[in-house]
Amino acid sequence: MSTFLPRNTLLLIARLGLALLFILMGWGKLTDFSAAIGYMNQAGAPFPTLSAVIAIIAELGGGLALVFGVFIEPIAILLAVYTIATGFIGHHFWTMSGMMRYDMMIHFYKNISISGGLLAIAATGAGRFSLSKTHTP
Repeated sequence: MSTFLPRNTLLLIARLGLALLFILMGWGKLTDFSAAIGYMNQAGAPFPTLSAVIAIIAELGGGLALVFGVFIEPIAILLAVYTIATGFIGHHFWTMSGMMRYDMMIHFYKNISISGGLLAIAATGAGRFSLSKTHTP
């Protein structure tokens, strides 16, 4: 590993980068809950109000856990599954046509890629710069 960016620094940067999306989206849903419910309804999410609550808990809670590096392995796996599920619910490009299909396909595959990053964090652990009591070397 490069001495310029050692492993623990890269793990911190990866956790912060992944957390940013979840925290911003979760905060937006929390501060405009009625719009979050409306979006869940429009996206076809089951039980829109409950889906919005689950999204806020997953996004804000999971995002903050990534930032602080706590419960990183289970949280990262749960967020990966959540992110894939939201891709199928919110970005079902296979039902669309034209530019909407292309746009939603990009978003769907971004969700898949984000899930890959989350699973990599689950496999490596939080690293030294975390509140976790166990650190990867």
